[in-house]
This record gives sequence, C-alpha cells and structure tokens, in this order.
Amino acid sequence: MHSAYMLIPIPLFFLFMGIEWFIGYRRNKELYRVNDSVNNLVVGLGQQLFSLFFKVVLFGIYIWFYNHYSFFKIPPTWWSFVLCLIAFDFFFYWAHRWGHEMNIFWAAHSVHHQSEEYNLSVALRQSWFHSALAFVIFLPIPIMGFDPVIFGAAALVHTLYQFWIHTRLVGKLHPWVEFWVNTPSHHRVHHAINPKYLDKNHAGVFMIWDRMFGTFKEEETQDEITYGITTQLKSWNPAWANIHYFVEMYQKARAMKGFDKVRMIFAKPGWMPEYLGGFRHAQEVNKDLFQKYDANTNIYFKIYAVIQFFIMLAGSMLYMVHFKEMSIFYKLVFFALILVTMLITGAIFENKRWMVYAEYARLVLVMISLNTFYYFWYLNWFNATIILSSIIFAGCLVFFTWSYLRRAPAKELQSAVSE
Repeated sequence: MHSAYMLIPIPLFFLFMGIEWFIGYRRNKELYRVNDSVNNLVVGLGQQLFSLFFKVVLFGIYIWFYNHYSFFKIPPTWWSFVLCLIAFDFFFYWAHRWGHEMNIFWAAHSVHHQSEEYNLSVALRQSWFHSALAFVIFLPIPIMGFDPVIFGAAALVHTLYQFWIHTRLVGKLHPWVEFWVNTPSHHRVHHAINPKYLDKNHAGVFMIWDRMFGTFKEEETQDEITYGITTQLKSWNPAWANIHYFVEMYQKARAMKGFDKVRMIFAKPGWMPEYLGGFRHAQEVNKDLFQKYDANTNIYFKIYAVIQFFIMLAGSMLYMVHFKEMSIFYKLVFFALILVTMLITGAIFENKRWMVYAEYARLVLVMISLNTFYYFWYLNWFNATIILSSIIFAGCLVFFTWSYLRRAPAKELQSAVSE
C-alpha cells in the first residue's frame, strides 16, 4: 500500500471545510478560529508523517498474523468488505472506548479531543501514537481471515466516514438514521465535556455497539455542549499536545506507592488512590466562566503562520510521495525540519519570544537541506529548485521580519480596524 494514499482526499477536506466556514459565516456562527484550525491541521499532518514509519510495521504484523494464524482465508469480495467493515467497527468501538477508560490509551487519544471548537478540521486532529498503541486490539481481524487489502479498504472507508460527523451545522437526521449509524448529533455528544455526556457514543459507524453495551447517549441541546478536554490543554504546541498526558501520568505516578504506579496506567482517567484524594470527577461546566484558550498574537503573525502551514503541507505531500525513494539520512532530515516547522508554527500562535530566532534559523536550514538534496539526488531540477526556493525564502524572510516589527497585540489591531 503506497504511503501517500491518504493524500488523495486532502483537496476535498479543504473544500468541505471551506463550505462549512462559509455557511457558518452566512449564519453568523463562529465555527472556526485560525489558531485552533491550523493547530488541528498541523497535528493531523504530524499523524500522517508518523504513520509513514508506523504503518509499514503495523501492516506487516497484520499480514504475518493473516498468513500464519488465520483460521481460513476469506476471498476479497464486496460482501467480505461489508463483513470486514462491521468487524472493524466492532473492534474500533472497544479501542475507542478503552481510549476513554484507560489512562494509557487516553494519553494518546485525548489529542483528538483537545480542540475547543467542533468543526471538520477537528476530524483531522489525530494522535501521533494512538494507532501504534491500539493496533493490537484489531488483530482478531486477520485471524478471522480477512484479506489485508480488504482490511485496508475497510479501515480507509471507516476513517473517511468519520470526517463528516464533526460538524455543528447538521442537526438531527431521520430517527431511523440516528438509530443505526453515527451522526453529527451523536458525535457532538462524544466530544462534549459536560459530565452527563462524558465517555458516550464510541462507535465509528454503527451505533448499535453503544446501544448494546450501555454507552449510548442522546444529544439533548446542542447549544449546551462545551467541547475540549476537562483540563484545558492551553497550548498550540503540537508535540506537547501529544505527550502532555503521558507527562501528567508520570508526575502522578511519582506521588503514588508501590503497585498503584502500575494500576494508574490502566485505570480510568481521574482515578487516584484514596491517600491522594480518591477519584477526581469531572465538574459541571459554567458557560459564563469557561473561556476558550487563545493567545494575544498579532494578525500578521497569524497570516504568516497560515502561509507556513500551506508551504509545510505542500512539502509534506512531496515528502510522502517520494518517501520510499529517499535515503534514510534525508528521510530523517526532512522529518525533523517538518516537525520543527510545526513547533514554530505553534510558537508563533503563542507569541513565544524564542520563535523569532528559531524561525530565522529554520528558514536557513530549510534552504540548505532542500537544495543540497536536489543537488545530490535530482540535479536536473536543481536550478529550478534553487530559484523557486530563493524567492520563497526571501518572501518569508521579509514578511516575517515585517510582522515582527508590526508586533502590536491582536486586540489593538482589531480595534484599530473597527474604528
């Protein structure tokens, strides 16, 4: 399976996000915030990059179990695809449910829930490590005899289906639809931090699993829902988003005694021993006091960060397409540069002081790495690459410097524009 197959629907993702934003704008609904949306997309892009390394191993494990431990071989047909999709959704339900009910899995899965908005960009916000942790839950599928190609197709369809349910624009559908399959209404409940909605509606496609196993909850009023995680992340750093709960688990374990350190790994989020205060239940959300995380970043830096994201996206797409052809050295170099770009993009949204020096250094490193790569590996393209990259480099350097010199707080700029 080609490492870049997930790049195909990217234009459609952006098209539908644009349509959603436009409809929200016409209805006077603020569905998107620049920093939140870009952060969602950066985290999602990071997940795809990490998958380049994980999927080769994970898919190889699937094939090994299929070849050595399957009871029989199910031929790849349309009906085996349907059966595989149902089986995949069943095991996804348990992987997803344990992602909310065990600290070790929640540490990874919580990334998907950190956004305090609810729009289509949230669907793309995925953990960098969750698939590696949860993959073992899906191993009964190859043992049941489903062909690896059918498994891959079912996993892809399953993933794509869940994109459209991350929206506030679609209300409740026909009762028959709401009963059988996952819908935006059901999934809004899943992303809510209101105590009555917590840990509900884990299915990916078929809601029958939640109804069977007692985790189904109907959406009552959409306007009452607050999104995010119960303890706000308060960061646009994509790496911290992926490791913060692991760090929190480590810090909690240091205060625990003996076997409680191990028990905490598999305990439900919020669990603490009695001598440390006992279980910490989620609190009711006070809508009047709750504030979504933001940072006082000027509008020019926000524009620059958006530009850098799209340059990074284009570069990442090329990286994925040519991943198999590249040497290990350049695989690691470009992976590191993309990761650094993600970190600096988050730092720009947080208005970190160090990001100014880091960004100048990053621009220079990108120029050197990109052009040496083309000089040694694609000499015929070197002249065109150095000209194009020099133009982009100069443009980024000038605009970033100008943005820094115009670093008035965002609120002051917005009030000046309104006056």
